[in-house]
Amino acid sequence: MSDAHDRLRGWAAAKRAILAGLRFTSLRLRLVLVFALVALTAAVSASGIAYWLNREAVLTRAQDAALSDFQQEMQNRAAALPEHPTQGELQHAANLMASSSQHFSVLLISDDSENPENSVGRRIAGNSDLDAITLAEVPRSLRDAVNREQPLTDGNKHPYHLYWQRIVSNGTPYLVGGARVIDGGPTGYMLKSLEPEAKDLNSLAWSLGIATALALIGSALLAQAAATTVLKPVHRLGRAARRLGEGKLDTRLRVSGTDELADLSRTFNRTAENLEKKVADMSAREEASRRFVADMSHELRTPLTAITAVTEVLEEELDAETGSVDPMIEPAVRLVVSETRRLNDLVENLMEVTRFDAGTARLVLDQVDIADQITACIDARAWLDAVDLDAERGIMARIDPRRLDVILANLIGNALKHGGSPVRVSVRLADSELVIEVRDHGPGIPQDVLPHVFDRFYKASASRPRSEGSGLGLSIALENAHIHGGEITAANSPEGGAVFTFRLPLDASPLTLPPDEEGAEGADGGGSGEEGGAR
Repeated sequence: MSDAHDRLRGWAAAKRAILAGLRFTSLRLRLVLVFALVALTAAVSASGIAYWLNREAVLTRAQDAALSDFQQEMQNRAAALPEHPTQGELQHAANLMASSSQHFSVLLISDDSENPENSVGRRIAGNSDLDAITLAEVPRSLRDAVNREQPLTDGNKHPYHLYWQRIVSNGTPYLVGGARVIDGGPTGYMLKSLEPEAKDLNSLAWSLGIATALALIGSALLAQAAATTVLKPVHRLGRAARRLGEGKLDTRLRVSGTDELADLSRTFNRTAENLEKKVADMSAREEASRRFVADMSHELRTPLTAITAVTEVLEEELDAETGSVDPMIEPAVRLVVSETRRLNDLVENLMEVTRFDAGTARLVLDQVDIADQITACIDARAWLDAVDLDAERGIMARIDPRRLDVILANLIGNALKHGGSPVRVSVRLADSELVIEVRDHGPGIPQDVLPHVFDRFYKASASRPRSEGSGLGLSIALENAHIHGGEITAANSPEGGAVFTFRLPLDASPLTLPPDEEGAEGADGGGSGEEGGAR
């Protein structure tokens, strides 16, 4: 039963796939179908009209010829019979009438009730072909019409007229006509087969059907050719649009003609040209801005080095037992020391950001134990009492240790700063990836802030535009994850607090440059080790 259900589901899926492939969404298919429908409508209409006109013409011609001949025979043969003919005379006259060129069967009937030699009174019939026509074959309505005497008027000069009717017997069409001899003659009926005309009409119908099919095929081929002609510029436009979407802004279309498609191509070229100018202008301004930040960071490094040396001396004086610093200025000195460190971190972060923006940041890989690396990061910042580590030793990964330290320091420092201790750091393997989760026990991250936690200089609250961090820490951590081929995501835990999940491959070797280029990057700075994010 399970196999039967599986086969049924597979058949249904295949059917859906076929129907999806035949969806009425292709412009070429729609053009072909429209052409075919128009041609089919026109061909069927023309064939129907032609068949109807020819049918009426054929039947009318055969009918008029037969009725005219029958009427002429009634006047020549039936009218020449005596008033009370015998059965033999009627039979002879019917045979003579049936021998005409129209080849119809004749039935002559005479009412013999007034014959003085006939005491009973009866009808006498003469039949040219007993197998073809009898009185029972003649429709009752036609007999009544033939025998009904019409009043004489200015418009009606004769009391009896010729009547006819088309019937079908055993699948064969027939023409039945009837007339009565004026002034007491016999009543005559004729039966003519219309089978030859029906065969001709069937042949005509087949011919028209074949012509309609050929017209439909021709229209489909014509529609295909027309669709190819119309859609070729559209396909070129589609390819150009895809190239433009891939960043090839110099893509242009060759324009020829003055139709709507040519206007569309001109519009595309103008749009691409304007877009190329805008992107070039934005790239130039971005490059100038990046160069300005890089130059400013480098220029600040020299005075910052001197200021940092001075603040280190002042800090040593503050910590010295001699107490040579005036207690009145001690708070100011400590503030200068703190802000100098913060400014130094900001300059280092800005320089790291410029490396990422310029694409010059490189990995210096080493095989490290992840648990030892995390422990070293926590120990170096005196966080051992505030962080719970859940990591087994022996999980090895080929990564850049310095950049991993930057990532961990930013994530853990951000959790301690905004979420409070204890911060839990867990390490696990998922397929061929290393997954590190950093979870705090704070209030979590507001939903409107989550999409922006990795944005540069983003502040969760406008009322607190100044914080201890530069607002670049999480952004730099994310860039360091990306350069490893990894990712960092932020979310709120159902049990409370924020959770940052860091995923990276166990081996980042495929992402590094050749050794000569890689080694040149070895001295690059990695940004500050502790930077707060937006909360």
